[in-house]
Amino acid sequence: MGQSLVKNYIHIVFSTKYRQPLIQPPIEEELHAYLGGICKKLDCQPIIVGGYTDHIHILCMLSKKIALMKLLEELKSHSSKWIKTKDKSVENFYWQDGYGAFSVNPAEVQTVINYISNQKEHHRKKTFQVEYLAFLKKHEVEYDERYVWE
Repeated sequence: MGQSLVKNYIHIVFSTKYRQPLIQPPIEEELHAYLGGICKKLDCQPIIVGGYTDHIHILCMLSKKIALMKLLEELKSHSSKWIKTKDKSVENFYWQDGYGAFSVNPAEVQTVINYISNQKEHHRKKTFQVEYLAFLKKHEVEYDERYVWE
């Protein structure tokens, strides 16, 4: 085979440290754009970036040139440094250690886009913790809840 052909849709989820509600307007939209820019720079084409006050969702194409762990390291470290420069209220901003990353079937991409687009509405009914545990269950990820939130 002469070519390396890859198409991996990845849904990434991570939260603020202690799930603090620090992602507020007007920083929210700027942060989403900034995270999308990091993805683009790393050849991980962003499809949608969204979230809520205490967490982020990113749907992107994982590049064949970068490991998922490296993508997350770049996303979290650069955005954390950047956001601290935006306002005094977020000068102590940190991301929680860890993340969730879930492969997405190409047939389900629009469903994930819709889901990320409707985060504010979705979180009127469900907390991030409930949402995240549902993702783990849906994707059959084994976990120990004692360590999920630390």
